[in-house]
Amino acid sequence: MRAGGFIRVGVLAVCAAVCGMCSRAEAVASVRIKDLAKVQTAQDIQLTGVGLIIGLEGTGDGRRAEFTFQMMANMMHRMKVAVTPEQVRVRNVAGVSVTGTLTPHQRKGSRIDVHVASIGDASSLQGGMLLLSTMMGPDGTVYATAQGPISIGGFNLGGGAAGSVRKNHTVVGAVPNGGIIVEEMFQQEELNKDVTLMLYDADWTTASRMAFAIGEHFGEGDLARAMDAGTIVVALNSQRSQLNAIVDFVAELEKVEVIPDLPARVVVNERTGTVIIGENVSVSAVAMSHGSLQLKIPGDEGGDLFGGEAEVVEEPDRLHPIISSFDVGAMPTVRELVRNLNALGVTPRDLISILQALKTAGALRAELIIQ
Repeated sequence: MRAGGFIRVGVLAVCAAVCGMCSRAEAVASVRIKDLAKVQTAQDIQLTGVGLIIGLEGTGDGRRAEFTFQMMANMMHRMKVAVTPEQVRVRNVAGVSVTGTLTPHQRKGSRIDVHVASIGDASSLQGGMLLLSTMMGPDGTVYATAQGPISIGGFNLGGGAAGSVRKNHTVVGAVPNGGIIVEEMFQQEELNKDVTLMLYDADWTTASRMAFAIGEHFGEGDLARAMDAGTIVVALNSQRSQLNAIVDFVAELEKVEVIPDLPARVVVNERTGTVIIGENVSVSAVAMSHGSLQLKIPGDEGGDLFGGEAEVVEEPDRLHPIISSFDVGAMPTVRELVRNLNALGVTPRDLISILQALKTAGALRAELIIQ
């Protein structure tokens, strides 16, 4: 309300947060274990190899990439064609690295996505075709072969010369489902007596709740135990440990719902001005000044740290907001803070500065992460 050149201001928000954040009083939704953790299995392995891409329109490797022409000559030799690297003078071929990932659940004949990247001086892989290439694991075993047309998701007009038009990165591409598994990873004939769950985000409280929820669901209090903040071990009896029963047990295990505990955390990105705040963030009693803003949050007794009421003084040439009082009491929640500061038009840059100052003073009850 405006009266005699003064505007009364009731509350001040500290930062911008996720739209529609629920208050603490509202019930927290349960989350499936499937969305909080994964079952530990054999480790994925990275596959690598080298190959040739053909069919390029003069955008392949030049004479400086001698290994490409050596690879071309070797391929021709396997095809019973006698040729030397010096005789290969083409610009429609490029040498590339071929990479992919093999999981323990894939069998012979399964297909995987393959990624290729130029290792020479080719200007574009647009329109190329990957010739048959082998992909090896860290142990030197050939686990997959790859072949197929390249998808780069862009184009390059002009071959990189002056006046050329280029969209996206044209020397890196993919061959969707271009890899075929020819050798499987080692598989255990029988699983261990325990099933290990690994939390995506380690948290002691969530791990404890998860172990308790598993015991309640299956009616066995000692079925699961939390080993640390990120690991839950579920014991299996002789019946459940059989391969024909483990799939059904793990499927039922993933359905168990748990209420996760989220840490009080604030994430800010100074480059973009983005501020993300968790629901448990609160601010304790503090008084601070930021430019023309004076921020005050009272203690439990509600005392006035600034000794005055909230008001905005308007002068003929400029507006000086002086916010010096909160009506929300000590340690207000984020939802109470966000709504009002946005209404005052405080910029994200100012919000980030206020947050950093509050954290330094020890008044921000949250972990502050700056990206």
